[in-house]
Amino acid sequence: MALFVVRPKKKMSKAQKFSREKLRKNGFLFRYLVPYRLPFALGMLVLGGGSVLFLVIMKLPGEVFNILDGKPSYGLNLAQLFLSIFLLLALQGVLSFFRIRLFSLVSEKSMAALRKDLFGKIVSLPIPWIEEQRVGELSSRITNDVTQIQGTLATTLAEFIRQVIILIGGIAFILVAMPKLALVMMGTFPVVVLAAMYFGKFIRRLTRERQDELAQTNVVVEETLQNIRTVKSFTNERFEWNRYAGYLDRVVAISMRSATMRGWFASFIVFVMFGSLFFVMWRASEMVGAGAMLKGDLVNFIIFTGIIGGAIASLGAFYTELLAAVGSGERIADILQQQTERHFDSEKIAGIPRFDGKVAFHHVDFFYPARPEKKVLQGINLEIFPGEKVALVGMSGAGKSTLTQLLLRFYKPDAGQVLIDDVPVENYPLQVLRGNMAIVPQDVLLFGGTIRENIAYGQPGASEMELLEAARMANAWEFIRQFPEGLDTRVGERGVKLSGGQKQRVAIARAILKNPAILILDEATSSLDAESEKLVQEALNSLMQGRTSIIIAHRLATIKQVDRIYVLENGRIAERGTHESLMVQEDGLYAQLARLQFAV
Repeated sequence: MALFVVRPKKKMSKAQKFSREKLRKNGFLFRYLVPYRLPFALGMLVLGGGSVLFLVIMKLPGEVFNILDGKPSYGLNLAQLFLSIFLLLALQGVLSFFRIRLFSLVSEKSMAALRKDLFGKIVSLPIPWIEEQRVGELSSRITNDVTQIQGTLATTLAEFIRQVIILIGGIAFILVAMPKLALVMMGTFPVVVLAAMYFGKFIRRLTRERQDELAQTNVVVEETLQNIRTVKSFTNERFEWNRYAGYLDRVVAISMRSATMRGWFASFIVFVMFGSLFFVMWRASEMVGAGAMLKGDLVNFIIFTGIIGGAIASLGAFYTELLAAVGSGERIADILQQQTERHFDSEKIAGIPRFDGKVAFHHVDFFYPARPEKKVLQGINLEIFPGEKVALVGMSGAGKSTLTQLLLRFYKPDAGQVLIDDVPVENYPLQVLRGNMAIVPQDVLLFGGTIRENIAYGQPGASEMELLEAARMANAWEFIRQFPEGLDTRVGERGVKLSGGQKQRVAIARAILKNPAILILDEATSSLDAESEKLVQEALNSLMQGRTSIIIAHRLATIKQVDRIYVLENGRIAERGTHESLMVQEDGLYAQLARLQFAV
């Protein structure tokens, strides 16, 4: 369902376009407030009642002086007056409790729903879009930006509305009680409003720039920690610190520019607004001296002028926070509007039908969206029958891994078709397509939980016996049982506590547990020592039994027994055949590669 409805727009001013665009982009937030509209409405009602009650309480201190002068306005003595104040304060405390509780309920639950949708959207977006982003920036959207909006819903919005009610109520009281003095004070309001609009424009822009630079600091932290071994092996700790410090210094610089604008705005408020308030108070004091105003009314006037001044000053600060939340909402809206490749919430497939495993590429051309000038695959034609073991061989960049990415539908071919069981892959639901495939990559990055959790990732909900059987078939149980905690041993961030061979065998166990119809081995043994390679290769041989297997290999010794070898060169299939038939072609590319490796 589309988040927004696009309608023809009338011609409008630049300012109108800006405000309507901001409102449109942040309109998605209402969708998250709708389920909690009742507590939100109750919170607004309590907020309004509490604000009005606050104004009523603030009218009573001045009555003390009227009672002492023998001119009470409400017919109460001092004891009755203070008893009334304490009762009203108790009621105010109750209303404040429920206001905070209700707005916290709305903000926590609605923003939890937003975080779930935002994360679900990100993981459902196609690979090309994700590859254009940086992990730290996406992480910042889920953390910093949603937190900014949550703070606005929980506190800032309520306080902003509360101050507006207090401001309007205070002005109304002064206009009714002292219209002459109120006119002098009200003359400054238009000036303050215009100043707020002027300063707000710059503060909004600087706030967005600050959030963007802050996201870059997250990028540096995540990239550095994810590649900490590389950082340390190149002794680049200082380099990474400088990168982080550079972005952080820019955050500070932008923050200081924003603080300068806020400072000028605050100075303006102090001079113009409070200057006019003190002028009015001086005029009110003269009226008391002339007998035209009671002392209690003067006290009330001073209190309410202070309340009005405080409300105006608070509105400036809250307005800045609201602008920051608007900027955060825009960035989140940009992600939520992206077209996903799947909607897993709506996918209700009772059981995934199993493929026979026939794979075919017909006249396939492809180039990566980020590099449209270079065609990666050109006129690829190949066919793999169910249960066959086929190897893809060639120099780096020849297009081997790209073929498997098209098969997984990470990308779409620019020409031709990729078929499974004679059906174009785009005709299958992604859950069915990828549910029939498993990949064992060259560089295994495990999740930072336990060995059990990493193996079970192939089939969440698998039984203990199934996990143990998968571990045994992958030659992983031998090393797993040596750990004191066995399957519950934590592997560390990205699996750093396990060796390369151990990680590979955990990945193989995960693939075995999934029981795919089509298996992709992406140079799964190329980075292992001889002993680990032997164990992993034995596990792979077990895994390949009875299923279509596509092997991307640099080590040609591991593919001598496959049914067929495709040799790729510059995105084309240069040769095809068995190991023996290709070795006969002495001038062939495969034979040349074999001679380099086997020294024959």
